[in-house]
Amino acid sequence: MIQVLCILTLVHALLIASSIGNSAEVQPVSPTTPEIFKQFSEHVVKIEVVESGSAAKAAIGTGFFVNARGHIITNYHVVSKLIHSPERYRIDVSGVSGLTGQAEVLAVDVVYDLAVLRSNSHPKGFLTLESKPVEQGTRLYSLGHPRDLGLTIVEGTYNGLLQHTLYPKVHFTGSLNPGMSGGPTMTHAGKVVGVNVATEGEQISFLVPAARAVALLERTAKVESPAAGSFLAEVGRQIHTNQERYLAGMFSKTTSSVALGPYSLPTKPADFFRCWADALRRKELPYVAVTHDCSTDDYVFVSSEQSSGIVRFYHQLISTAELNPAQFFTLYSAQVQAGNVAPFGNEEEVTPFRCQTRNVQTQTGKLKAVLCARQYVKLPGLYDAVFRAATLGARNVGLVTTLSLSGASFDNVQALTQRYMESIRWRR
Repeated sequence: MIQVLCILTLVHALLIASSIGNSAEVQPVSPTTPEIFKQFSEHVVKIEVVESGSAAKAAIGTGFFVNARGHIITNYHVVSKLIHSPERYRIDVSGVSGLTGQAEVLAVDVVYDLAVLRSNSHPKGFLTLESKPVEQGTRLYSLGHPRDLGLTIVEGTYNGLLQHTLYPKVHFTGSLNPGMSGGPTMTHAGKVVGVNVATEGEQISFLVPAARAVALLERTAKVESPAAGSFLAEVGRQIHTNQERYLAGMFSKTTSSVALGPYSLPTKPADFFRCWADALRRKELPYVAVTHDCSTDDYVFVSSEQSSGIVRFYHQLISTAELNPAQFFTLYSAQVQAGNVAPFGNEEEVTPFRCQTRNVQTQTGKLKAVLCARQYVKLPGLYDAVFRAATLGARNVGLVTTLSLSGASFDNVQALTQRYMESIRWRR
C-alpha cells in the first residue's frame, strides 16, 4: 500500500512539474527595466526653451516623438514662455543618441496642458499613443529629464482615472519630478497611456490621458507652419469655450445647500468641488466664527504668473451672545472689509479691479453686495471676479460670503454671481 501511494504521489508530482513547464514555455517574458530604457529612450527628447538674447535656458521639460514626421508631444506649460513671447524664445531639442535640433509649436491644448511640436531633426523611431485604458495595477514606465539630471526611467503602477475631477487625469503611482513634464508613461511594450503632467507628493503623480494627445495630434495633421503669434489668441479661445462648458448651470436651483445659523447656503455645486468646514471657538473671544469653504479641484495653467478656471466660495458665519448690537456691528463691519480679493494674476496679466457696491433685497432678506472684476490683458474677453455679500439687519449674527472665479466671460460673471446671490436664503 505504501509503495502504491508513493508511486501515485511521484506521478502526481511529475504531472504538476510538466504542467508548470508547459505553461512557462507559452508565457511571454516581459522585458526588464534596462531593456525598456534601451529600446525606447531614443524616442524621448529633452526640451529646452531658450531665451534668444542670452542663449540661456528659461524652461526645461521632456517630449517624445509620435510619428516619422518629427512631431513631438509635450506639455503646454513646458513651452508656455514661447507661446506668450515668441519673439524672445526658441525651442531646442536633444536626445540621448546625439540628436539635436530646434522645434516649432504646431498646436496647443491649454485646458489639458498639451502641445504638439515639430522638430527639424528626423527621429530614429517613435512611440505609439494608446487611447484605450489599461487594467488597474498594470506596471508602467515613465521617461523624463528630472531637474536636468539626464534621461531617467521611473517604474510605477496604473491606478485608473481620477474620480470627480474637472479634467480627466490618470493616477500614476510613481515619482515624477520637475523636468519630467511632457514625457511619456508607457507599458513594457512601449504603448503610451499618458503624458507626465503633475505630482502631488511621494508616489502620487498624474498623467494626461493619451486620448487627449491623440485628439490634439489629429487636429494638427494638416498644419504646415502656423504663425507663432497666433497661439495666444487660440489659448484665449480655448479658455473661453471651456468656461462656457463648466460654468453652465452652476449654482442652479438643484445645487446642494448647507445650513449655517439662520441661513441656507450653497455647497458643492458639482462633483469636481472639494468642501471643508471649521469653527473658531475660544473662551477669550466674545464671538464664534464658523466657516465653510469650497473650491474646484483643478485649474488651467496659463503662464507662470497666471492660472485660470478656478472657482472658490467661502462662507463665514459670525455670531455672539456677549456683545451688544453696537459692539457686534463694529466687529462685523471689520470682517466684511477683510480679505484678499485678488488671489491670481499680476499687473502685467490683468487690469486693476473695478468694483460696484449695492444693497440688494432678495426674496428672503437684505444683502450688501460688492462685485469686483478685472480683465485679462493678453486674453481679451476674459475676467477675474470677486463677489462679496454680507447679510444685513440682524443684531447678533451675520454672514459674509465670498465667491472668486478666474478666466470667465463678463456675461458669465454676472450670471454666476446673480445665481449665487439668489442661493443665499434665510431659514424661517
